[in-house]
Amino acid sequence: MTDLQWEHLSNQAIGAAGVVYFLALLAHLIEWSALRTVPVAAVARTVVRAPATAGAPPAQDGTVTASSAAAPPQESTRFRIEMFGRLALMLTVIACAAHLVAVVSRGLAADPNRVPWGNMYEFTITGSFVVTAGYLLLRKRYGLAWMGPIVTAIVLVLLMVAVLWLYSPIEPLTEALNSPWLVIHVMSAMVATGAFTLGGITSALYLVRARAEKRETEADHGYVARLPSLATLDRVSYRIHAFGFPVWTFAVLISGPIWAHQAWSSYWNWDPKEVCAFITWVVYAAYLHARATAGWRGRNAAILALIGVATLWFNFIGINYFSTTSQHSYASGAPAVSLRAH
Repeated sequence: MTDLQWEHLSNQAIGAAGVVYFLALLAHLIEWSALRTVPVAAVARTVVRAPATAGAPPAQDGTVTASSAAAPPQESTRFRIEMFGRLALMLTVIACAAHLVAVVSRGLAADPNRVPWGNMYEFTITGSFVVTAGYLLLRKRYGLAWMGPIVTAIVLVLLMVAVLWLYSPIEPLTEALNSPWLVIHVMSAMVATGAFTLGGITSALYLVRARAEKRETEADHGYVARLPSLATLDRVSYRIHAFGFPVWTFAVLISGPIWAHQAWSSYWNWDPKEVCAFITWVVYAAYLHARATAGWRGRNAAILALIGVATLWFNFIGINYFSTTSQHSYASGAPAVSLRAH
């Protein structure tokens, strides 16, 4: 295939992924609209798998099952819930596969072939793919079925933003960017970004559920009422952040400075993006440290995690558009990291 054909394939695959993500979102909405007609007590909650402790009931596996505490839903409603739940998952998997084809094809369309994160558009489509892939990989392990509609909605919005506002033609990498550290540094940053985004979603839902319980407005029906318990949301958020932090540490404090030294002959240049990335690292370090030493749980930890994800995304978007001195820029189709050699 020619480079132009690869580029067309990438564009078509992104369009197809967006359509299928939209269909997956619709399936999730139909599934949850059917669940609204069934009392919470009639279905099992989605919780994290955990070893059973003495005197505690065993953890459930996240599947929708009938409970003896309440009358089971009608057969037609139960079938609707199960069918659209499976359909939503299947569509998400298909969309993720099309998304992967788009990302790989984008890199193959360049001459010479390169990694597909040479500008802000490419970083966005790759980063959103990491979010979906992370959700699918962790869905069964941590019982994240309740996160499905939010993940598909966020990824769909990111793809729309990428296509409508961030798209730029394929260009070869600059000489400074043509380095193995591009793969190592940016890939680790994207993996951490995907993990922190999933952790941020969980923390936000924790605050929503905590607010509903505090005001005693939690209904027996609806999405919030069917979220896992506060303890489960808190635990899932912590585990996801604990995974992402070492990866972000490697990206910000190890691979980034090494690459900067090769390009600029200096490990640290006080570039706005470097400073903001370090601030993000400090926030997440404080989050994990507070949980380990001060016993922070719940609301305070969730707020700190949301501050972290806010600094993360500001570093990704805000620095690129509002800073005039940064040597890292995705804006206006510029290379992902505009390394200016001294």
